[in-house]
Amino acid sequence: MLHSVIASPGWTGDETFDPKRTLLTEKHQGTFADTVAVPARNAVPKPAGLSAAQAAVMGTAWLTAYRMLFVKSGLRPGQTMLVQGASGGVSTALVQLGRAAGMRVWVTGRSDEKRALAEKLGAHATFASGERLPERVDAVFETVGDATWSHSMRALKPGGVIVVSGATSGPNPGADLQRLFFLQLSVVGSTMGTRDELADLLTFVATAGISPEIGLELPLDQAEQGFRSMLDGETAGKIVFTR
Repeated sequence: MLHSVIASPGWTGDETFDPKRTLLTEKHQGTFADTVAVPARNAVPKPAGLSAAQAAVMGTAWLTAYRMLFVKSGLRPGQTMLVQGASGGVSTALVQLGRAAGMRVWVTGRSDEKRALAEKLGAHATFASGERLPERVDAVFETVGDATWSHSMRALKPGGVIVVSGATSGPNPGADLQRLFFLQLSVVGSTMGTRDELADLLTFVATAGISPEIGLELPLDQAEQGFRSMLDGETAGKIVFTR
């Protein structure tokens, strides 16, 4: 399996802060191929307990979720987290990781089917998108952007945090600065993760006995179907292409 963050030659420390770092498929040809050449450091042994498809999502969606939850959020076991969006790869990873780590996990979703998936994966409660919550939460995990931002801001306790790793519905929501400063909220960006964090993720997954939810597994010659499902929002976990 691969660690997808490619640091520049000679970089030391957290590779996600390297101004010249890139991800597979950005600058370098990526993994929509039968054979891929990467720096030796980016090759990580596949854990015996994971299938090839499950291992393929660890270095992207699951690593992103791991860093959001365990490195950036500051949450403690027993606190309440809200995941915006129930069925995407990062969202489903956050549900499983949060439940395994002892958080109270709440999730929003646009349909009964998406909310049912989140509950199957361990969410303690699910809500329709934008629905008023029974109480405010300690942290919100955002990958959606414009469509959910206002709800995310309203959902937080004073002193709460929003951790952002994506903006699939648009990158420029209203900031709601009055709420931000009056309630002393924090907005934290998060991108991928380090190789060391990937190693810790793999150990955590093995110890907790959890594994990724693969919503769709397709051969490369059917990749168009996978992208169409993603664009149409028809996700139920990660979409994986195989040889």
